[in-house]
Amino acid sequence: MVETLKKYIPERAAPPVFELIKEHGVYLKIVNERLTRHGDYRILPDGQHQITVNVSLNKYRFLVTLVHEIAHLVAFKKYGRRIKPHGKEWKHTFQHLMLPFIRPEIFPQDLLPYLARHFKNPKASSDTDAHLSVALKMYDPPSDKNYIFEIPTGSTFRIQNGKIFQKGSKRVKRYECVEVATGKVYLFQPNAEVEHLK
Repeated sequence: MVETLKKYIPERAAPPVFELIKEHGVYLKIVNERLTRHGDYRILPDGQHQITVNVSLNKYRFLVTLVHEIAHLVAFKKYGRRIKPHGKEWKHTFQHLMLPFIRPEIFPQDLLPYLARHFKNPKASSDTDAHLSVALKMYDPPSDKNYIFEIPTGSTFRIQNGKIFQKGSKRVKRYECVEVATGKVYLFQPNAEVEHLK
């Protein structure tokens, strides 16, 4: 199992992650890419704790996602199922579980400041933290996609489902974009990945 983990996460992280998996009875399933999530945790009908993580993630995002999901399991065991999925109990658990991994032997030096800042108050997804998301993306294979914040205001772009939008101005943290076909206004995170058209 440790050797298998080394294919998906940084080598030095594999033994302690394996210990977490063993300790908490995790059934880890590596799945094809899902557009809406990097991973998830659920209790199966037989009581088994299943965690799924997308196979397409780079090894640093995979590690953060896996520990994120293990934190759900540990928080529910410790505090009960009535807690909020990304409430203070989960945040505290995630910080505690992730702390031993935020080291230069595991993560590249350039990611450490983003991780340190993120884990002061972890978000529901690493994608919600635009700075961390962009930093982690540097370790993805090359892509023809752009981030919303990179494309000029007024230009058009296509999202995963084929819908086409025109980029508008920034409203606090997100961008107001108009769906070309309907004229409806949607808000996009600055780090949303899109196909720039013109």
